[in-house]
Amino acid sequence: MSRLQIIVASTRPGRVGLPVGQWVEAAAGKHGGFDEVDLVDLAELDLPLMDEPNHPRLAKYTQDHTKEWAARVDAADAFVFVLAEYNHSYPAAVKNAVDYLHNEWHYKPAGLVSYGGVSAGLRSAQAFKPVLQSLKVVTLIEAVTIPFVQQFLEDGVFVPNELIETSANAMLDELGRWGVALKALRA
Repeated sequence: MSRLQIIVASTRPGRVGLPVGQWVEAAAGKHGGFDEVDLVDLAELDLPLMDEPNHPRLAKYTQDHTKEWAARVDAADAFVFVLAEYNHSYPAAVKNAVDYLHNEWHYKPAGLVSYGGVSAGLRSAQAFKPVLQSLKVVTLIEAVTIPFVQQFLEDGVFVPNELIETSANAMLDELGRWGVALKALRA
């Protein structure tokens, strides 16, 4: 069984990340390469700023929200991070969510879906890669970049063009391959 977790990084009211994340969820379901797809909206998850007394690598969690988050991330075989670009970097909420945990991230692949204006959120994705790599997450070359994201919104729904759909399918294909390949390292 393979489980894909999609994490919507932005928590800002009126964000585009949620419709993009919902599209990724639908695309993953249509793709069929994963038995389960778990959409995590960090705004809904509502983790406070890190409030655990122990280093995350010890996995001695004291807060219920951390224990629930740890179980959810641990159950995933692969990730897609849906990233906005804020001031040439990624949203603080996703850094906080990643920092809560340590071992749960290890030896899993991640695809990045970035969006924004002319830069398509690429600076956010590039800044985020070293954070993931420090946790032994394999970041894929295959990614989805969405320039001028507002043009793809119709009544609050993200409607991609053919190039974006093709990019998503390539990323999902690779996530499936890497998810299987890395399972042995997690055993």
